[in-house]
Amino acid sequence: MSIFSKIIAGEIPSYKIAEDDNFYAFLDVFPLVKGHVLVVPKVEVDKIFDLSDAYLSSILIFAKPIAKAIELSFDCKRCGISVVGIEVPHAHLHLLPINNADDLNFTRDKLRFSSEEFKSIQEMILANLH
Repeated sequence: MSIFSKIIAGEIPSYKIAEDDNFYAFLDVFPLVKGHVLVVPKVEVDKIFDLSDAYLSSILIFAKPIAKAIELSFDCKRCGISVVGIEVPHAHLHLLPINNADDLNFTRDKLRFSSEEFKSIQEMILANLH
């Protein structure tokens, strides 16, 4: 069971942004930027392109309103998307508010926030999620 499966199952707490029958979105607790969200399929598959065609197409549709909420919540040019999949063997998308390409540089040091800061970020995104 991957750490993401444990988060989806509620065994590990998370700052949930959205959920449906197939996907779960939550704040990355090791974010590159404020507002960094992970979108994870509930099916445990290591590589994103090993997902079925139905899951692969549906993950973007699920992520779209979250991306729009991120853009409304933070001072950014757009919501960037990245698929890296090296640290956790469970397919996932990164959604991040970005102003330049370096905001998607995963070799940078990760930010640290208090639980109150994470809750505030979560509330900002949820307030703009339609």
